[in-house]
Amino acid sequence: MKLTHPILQSEAAECGLACLAMVTEAHGLRLGLTELRRRFSLSLKGMKLNQLILAAQRLGLQARPLRLELDELPQLATPCILHWDLSHFVVLVKAGARQVTIFDPASGQRLLDYPEVSLHFTGVALELSPTAEFTPQAAPPTVSVRQLAGPIAGLWRTLSQILILSVALQLFVVLTPFYMQWVIDHVLVTADHDLLVVLGLGFGLVLLIQVAIGVLRGWVVVYASSRLNLQWSENVFAHVLRLPMDFFEKRHLGDITSRMESVQTIQKTLTTSFVEAIIDGLMALVTLGLMLFYSWKLAGVTILAVALYLGIRWVAYRPVRRQTEQLLIAGAKQQSHLLESLRGMQSVKVATQETQRRATYENLLVDTINQEVRLARLGLWFSTASQLVFGIERIAVIWIGATLALNNAFSVGMLIAYLAYKDQFATRAGSLIDKWIEFRMLRLHGERLADIVLTPPESDERDINLPLPASTRLEVEHLSFRYAEGEPWVVKDCSFVIEDGESVAIIGASGCGKTTLVKLLLGLLTPTSGTIKIGGVDVRQRGPRHLRALMGAVMQDDQLFAGSIADNISFFDPACDQARIDLAAQQAAVDSEIAAMPMGYHSLIGDMGSILSGGQKQRIILARALYRQPKMLVLDEATSHLDVARERLVNEAVSRLALTKIIIAHRPETIASADRVLVMETGRIVQELRPQFSQPEAERISHDANG
Repeated sequence: MKLTHPILQSEAAECGLACLAMVTEAHGLRLGLTELRRRFSLSLKGMKLNQLILAAQRLGLQARPLRLELDELPQLATPCILHWDLSHFVVLVKAGARQVTIFDPASGQRLLDYPEVSLHFTGVALELSPTAEFTPQAAPPTVSVRQLAGPIAGLWRTLSQILILSVALQLFVVLTPFYMQWVIDHVLVTADHDLLVVLGLGFGLVLLIQVAIGVLRGWVVVYASSRLNLQWSENVFAHVLRLPMDFFEKRHLGDITSRMESVQTIQKTLTTSFVEAIIDGLMALVTLGLMLFYSWKLAGVTILAVALYLGIRWVAYRPVRRQTEQLLIAGAKQQSHLLESLRGMQSVKVATQETQRRATYENLLVDTINQEVRLARLGLWFSTASQLVFGIERIAVIWIGATLALNNAFSVGMLIAYLAYKDQFATRAGSLIDKWIEFRMLRLHGERLADIVLTPPESDERDINLPLPASTRLEVEHLSFRYAEGEPWVVKDCSFVIEDGESVAIIGASGCGKTTLVKLLLGLLTPTSGTIKIGGVDVRQRGPRHLRALMGAVMQDDQLFAGSIADNISFFDPACDQARIDLAAQQAAVDSEIAAMPMGYHSLIGDMGSILSGGQKQRIILARALYRQPKMLVLDEATSHLDVARERLVNEAVSRLALTKIIIAHRPETIASADRVLVMETGRIVQELRPQFSQPEAERISHDANG
């Protein structure tokens, strides 16, 4: 039972699941975090200890929770799970006399002194041991490049072109040492000027051809790299757009962007390093053959040096991988903090927290730079080791070669040529070893990118084949939802019907499940149980994209994008209809304010709508929903930032629309515009009110529902 490497969490709150993955792997059950995530869904609240115990038991492990003191850590059966910082889990790998080794899902392997452990350890541990039901399982197949990047047109043809040009280029490189040998052994010895001219012209022509092929190969590499990078990035981003909403809700933005940047690393390695590795391997074999032809004794010295360098890189692989992983994690945290600060700049300034945010960013930046320094230090150590090993090897080869020349076993030209081939072999072999380590390091980037590309996209069954239903009658039957097993129900056994063209308000206290219910209706969340039917057809038969094609929605967290107001209303429709844009803005009661702007609908706004008020943003987002000409309109607090007069204008405009309307609201003016009201409490529909009612009645209903 040996745990060799940490498994890092991808989601913000899955440390418990990552720890469980590490412990099960140590016992021989190599499911991986992706499979465990599929089996045990989590919410953003993470895993409690009792949920962790239940999950372990379902995997065939006996769980033994313990409360202990710090000095009792060496008595635990490792690997086991420790409760950390009151809100985190780590895996205890080894507890020695002075130091403790842990695998932290958030930061990787850590070696801590006991005083530092005491600052984090809460005194709770969980020992896990296999039961009779525990079944070991081999690791899943390694993720292929095709799975990571998707289908790439012309990949192998391009690599073949680069390979052929590279082989041709290296053939001329092999000929160069013969020029030195012939000049020394034939021209200088015999003073043959004519032969010198012939050799000079001949090898000059060889040089020109070599340069031409080198330039052509360089252009092919540049073209292929840019083309493949474009295709891979497009494929990955297209997959990201198809991922379910909970994927983004459970992750930090900086971590997602950091993982997507791994595409460039993989692309560069495969288009350049892959071909170079093949060439280095071929050239190493060719030059080794020539070296053995000249002298097996001298070749043995060089082979020994290469083997020693290979051993050094092999031993140091894990520290380099671990340090690279730490650098990627630190960089992702720094980027997340930066993006978070920029997006929330108004809140930072209002709270006068610039100094605190700067201090936190500086700490994260220092951590990133420290990781870079540690990685650079390892690189410097490799460079020094390489110089030392091959420097000693060169001294030994020249010594032995000179001895052979003095004994007339070698000519001077042969010694010069051999040294040239030896240098080529040592360079190629060392480069091949470095490329091999680079390919192994590529697995780290592959694992990070796999978290994105191997996440199943939203289901799109029969999206294209089924026509849109003529009726938008909405039937919800026994609908329930919770984020994870063991979590409280957010929506519980909801049943109601909304007729075609009806306007229904759903009200209730904050946190009662209204927004979650709307997300279920929009297909942004998958129901735990129950059914949703539109036009008599279960939405699961259509898929979420088909469902959303019917709907326009304004959610609480909706965003504007960088572009003009017209672009945002039409959602960057390349064939936008200005008449529809005008009508949508008029229905959202924002047309007069847009017209008053100097550039009107062509006024530019940032991705956070910085030139607009909160109410203007809401109404432009409402206009965006109306531009789609939906059959159903879902409004989640869509007028919360408006004054009473403008809210009345919007409500009157929306009420005149001949479509089904579902309105989440707290304010009496909006409630009064509905045909019917559903009252929600603790995830259930507890009351239904109809028909139209007066403003005072709406105020009373709103007050009662909101507590």
